[in-house]
Amino acid sequence: MLSSCVRLVPATVRLVQSGICSSSRSFMDLKVLLSSLNDFASLSFAESWDNVGLLVEPSPPHTVNILFLTNDLTEEVMEEALQKKADLILSYHPPIFRPLKRVTWKGWKERLVIRALENRVGIYSPHTAYDAAPQGVNNWLAKGLGACTSNPIHPSKAPSYPTEGTHRIEFSVKHTQDLEKVMSAVKGIGNVSVTSFSARIDNEEQTCISLNCTQKTLMQVVAFLSQNGQLYQKTEILSLEKPLLLHTGMGRLCTLDESVSLATIIERIKRHLKLSHLRLALGVGSTLESQIKVVALCAGSGSSVLQGVEADLYLTGEMSHHDVLDATSQGINVILCEHSNTERGFLSELQDMLRAHLENKIDIILSEIDRDPLHVV
Repeated sequence: MLSSCVRLVPATVRLVQSGICSSSRSFMDLKVLLSSLNDFASLSFAESWDNVGLLVEPSPPHTVNILFLTNDLTEEVMEEALQKKADLILSYHPPIFRPLKRVTWKGWKERLVIRALENRVGIYSPHTAYDAAPQGVNNWLAKGLGACTSNPIHPSKAPSYPTEGTHRIEFSVKHTQDLEKVMSAVKGIGNVSVTSFSARIDNEEQTCISLNCTQKTLMQVVAFLSQNGQLYQKTEILSLEKPLLLHTGMGRLCTLDESVSLATIIERIKRHLKLSHLRLALGVGSTLESQIKVVALCAGSGSSVLQGVEADLYLTGEMSHHDVLDATSQGINVILCEHSNTERGFLSELQDMLRAHLENKIDIILSEIDRDPLHVV
């Protein structure tokens, strides 16, 4: 009897150990994780030219225990991710941007794809979606300026229209008895949303029709109206706009609560980005003691976003020589910090935000060797 009890003990211990092991590791299905990442910052925020989202996918099903964050996915960073047993790499910059015509060992970006697939590691890139997001890269960069209010330089638009269709057509029916005929004819076109209402026009009570339609259907509606001019009058065609998204968009125009000297803002930026040096172009008539109140910034390469913006200072990673000359000729100071130096520091903040957003269901780690390729020597 005693020996029988002894034999049961190891079995009980193994069950307990198995339970501990399974509860100490947490996984998320890749598709569930991607949905959660999109909830955090929608890929619809990204610029149309960008290549964002899941770029490399291992054969399903694929579960993620370790999410690895990096600004740039180089071969050295890939090696680090594999050593740390990453299941998904979130690379801020998309390692695949231009289409690949082949996947061989010849090119370094192709080798990244090969190594990722061989080791069952996914690659995901948010890039400009994180630039535009309210809690994204540009918002983080603005924190280095000190207390300020900021708004997107180029606000993002909602992915869809607030109502059905892209155009609205409004016209009044000449005779009330024709209303049913007109309504029936317009509804017969299809893909239109039609309403009628009464309005007082030129001191006369009239019945008006308002319809929303797509660009394609618009031509059919116009054709109907042109063939039945005796039935209506005073037509108005409106192009509907997608609504702007609050606090979302490219770049930030920041107004400091209190003006500070250019020298002070330089030190603040260095401290925020953990840089010992940066590049400065003084605007015409400016000195290090010039007061700075308005700062236009854009993480990464900001020329196209900052061009034409009125500000005391432009802050970005890189700009072309001639764009710098254009800015300084207008009295605008320019600070350049190198491209990825204006982005990489955001990843630490992102790590904390994603841990909270994903409810600590997976491990999230930062690359320790990801660096800007340019150094001051």
